[in-house]
Amino acid sequence: MVNPLISLNIDYRPSFPKDFRPGVGVIGVGNIVRNAHLKAYSLYDVNVVGVYDVNPKATENIEREFGVRRVFDSVDALINHPDVVIVDVTPHPKDRVPLVKRALRAGKHVLSQKPLASTLAEARELIELADRQGVQLAVNQNGRWSPPWRIATLLIQQGVIGDVLEVTHLFDNSFAWTMGTTFDDIRQFVIYDYAIHWFDITRCWLENKTVDTIRAREYRPPNQPSEAKTPWAMWSEITYTDGTNAMIRGGGVSVTSKPSHPFWIHGTQGVIRGSNLRDDWVELERDGEFTRFDLQGNWFPNGFAGTLGELAHAIVENREPWNSAKHNYLSLKMTLAACRSADLDGQPLKIQEFEG
Repeated sequence: MVNPLISLNIDYRPSFPKDFRPGVGVIGVGNIVRNAHLKAYSLYDVNVVGVYDVNPKATENIEREFGVRRVFDSVDALINHPDVVIVDVTPHPKDRVPLVKRALRAGKHVLSQKPLASTLAEARELIELADRQGVQLAVNQNGRWSPPWRIATLLIQQGVIGDVLEVTHLFDNSFAWTMGTTFDDIRQFVIYDYAIHWFDITRCWLENKTVDTIRAREYRPPNQPSEAKTPWAMWSEITYTDGTNAMIRGGGVSVTSKPSHPFWIHGTQGVIRGSNLRDDWVELERDGEFTRFDLQGNWFPNGFAGTLGELAHAIVENREPWNSAKHNYLSLKMTLAACRSADLDGQPLKIQEFEG
């Protein structure tokens, strides 16, 4: 039996506090900031006080395109502006960590792009600094608010499929788009910078379980061009102490006109299936009935509103955001452990012993 499209009363869309629109300052204006951050902020009427980028050309026409109030002439001018409550820090980790520290020391709440840091020691330092300053530090794990993943998360939290036993992810796409970009220069790009979203959502879906081991490999598939620097293919297995298992796999060179990222979540009482980041869909199978959800929005840009909205709610409600650096720490640890395992050609690593 197939059920019609219904919502099951699941409110999966990003939201902001009714009477709180904190001023946001954005550091770094690359393609993703223009096509996701600022587009999402415009859709959700976010109060963007201003932006800053080391390259003046990056901010051309930005006030007109996105309703940004001003372009700052320095990082300090942005961070210290009295109207800026949240600093959205977007550059790559080696440049990002010092900027996050500067914003935290200025008493600002921070939304940091992922990965939070290059090492666990750096991540702990940032978390401890935010605690000392009494401000919130959240991570822009925007995939958590991708509509299919968000619905799956809420179904799991409600116990709809019982105890989760197995999670499987597949990248049915090509990474040819990375050639000639800064992503091609990132060591272990697919594991460290890309798949971190998949490690993170798996961490969320198996929230109440204990990770035991992680292993991973990265490799160059036969048809990857020689001039491409970073390997496009990877797989990673995550095992849990109770026997639960999760797999992430991507061949990197899929020849398809319909790239997708399918996933399967098997539980003791049902299955959730879906795909995101193009060709989005999600369905629940339980008791012989199928429910496919009617989706509104996409990961890009709506997911970027989700992370900022959750941070704003947490500030108003004086609580830790769900995407806090503390909550995201395990996701980073899993990702870095996978990178290290790949260096060791797939050797399993005990997560509790991994120091990153």
